[in-house]
Amino acid sequence: MKRILLVCAAGMSTSLLVNKMKAAAKEKGIEINIDALPVSECSRVIDEVDIVLLGPQVRFQKPQVDAMVNGRIPVEVIDMRLYGTMNGKAILEHVLEVLGV
Repeated sequence: MKRILLVCAAGMSTSLLVNKMKAAAKEKGIEINIDALPVSECSRVIDEVDIVLLGPQVRFQKPQVDAMVNGRIPVEVIDMRLYGTMNGKAILEHVLEVLGV
């Protein structure tokens, strides 16, 4: 099972995206676990995930998150268009491509 961490500002729109990504994974028959947390809380789970996705609104915090993962896992900024349209399927496909799944 792959574990994905979505890093956001407040979490309201990100929780909607999490649900759409989970639905897309279910359609594909893929087991995933997705958590959404603000940057201030992500350090407590960052060692347990396979990839970190940053919402476009927190992309400026990528260097901070990169330092936390120390090259262990990918840190990606979610495409602003895909985030704005809540395209969970396309975002999930990108994650799977990055992870080589």
